[in-house]
Order: sequence, then C-alpha cells, then structure tokens
Amino acid sequence: MLPCVCVCLDFTLPSLFVSLSAPCRFFVNFPLAKQYFSQFKHMEDPLEMERSPQLRKHARRIMGAINSVVENIYDSEKVSSVLALVGKAHAVKHKVEPFYFKILTGVMLEVLAEEYANEFATPEVQRAWAKMKSLICIHVTAAYKEVGWVQYPNSTM
Repeated sequence: MLPCVCVCLDFTLPSLFVSLSAPCRFFVNFPLAKQYFSQFKHMEDPLEMERSPQLRKHARRIMGAINSVVENIYDSEKVSSVLALVGKAHAVKHKVEPFYFKILTGVMLEVLAEEYANEFATPEVQRAWAKMKSLICIHVTAAYKEVGWVQYPNSTM
C-alpha cells in the first residue's frame, strides 16, 4: 500500500499542461507508439498534437484513470478493477504492447515533476509516485497475462 503522501497532488482537475504534455512528450520521444492511433499517428509536430481533439480526449481518459487510482489508493479492489479494465482493453481491443505503459508512466512522472517541482522535491514524494508507477505497471501487466497476451522479446515489462 502506498503511503498517504502519494495523494499530495490534486489529480481531480489536472491542468491542461499536465494532461497534454505527457502524451505529447511520449509520442514525440517514442513515435512508434503512434501506430496504435489512426487519428494522430501521422502527426509529428507537438503543437499539432496538442490541438488534436482525439489526443485531448485520450489525455483526459488517461488522467481519468490515474485520478481513479489515486482517489481509491486504499481500496485495492477498485484499483485492481480500474487497471484491469485499462489493461484488458489495450491488450484485446487495441493490441498495444504492454511495455508502453511503463514508458508512458515514466513520462508522466517526468512531466509532473517539472510542473510540480516543489511538491516533487522530497524523496518521500518521489518514492510514493515511483510506487504508483510500479502499481500501474504491475496491474496492467497482470491484466495482459489474464487475457493470454504473449510477451514479445522486445517487451521490457
């Protein structure tokens, strides 16, 4: 269980900067991940990505799932349920390689650390968010395994 400090940042109304910066940075730094998104896989310019209604919608969904995990961090069944839904949808419907979750959560932490530098200044807060990243990856990976996803050699999860 994560220490209470993990909810030190208010995710209930993430700023547009945070919710769009993480996916945009993710797609700029890992352009192969765009292959799963027909609506914006052709986009190269981060500003064009930020203006994309489809990317905005997906960013809100990402932050909504993170909000739900943070708000229910002490309800392990709810956390498992939310992340299982995310994992199964990405495995079965979208066929997204699971290692992208590890990368995306890392990018999200980078953006949050930049946007909330003062709040991320303590080792305790950094550890709590690292545990959150791990929690997300563990639950999502478990959902992939549950649906029979075969892990490919290039996968790092």
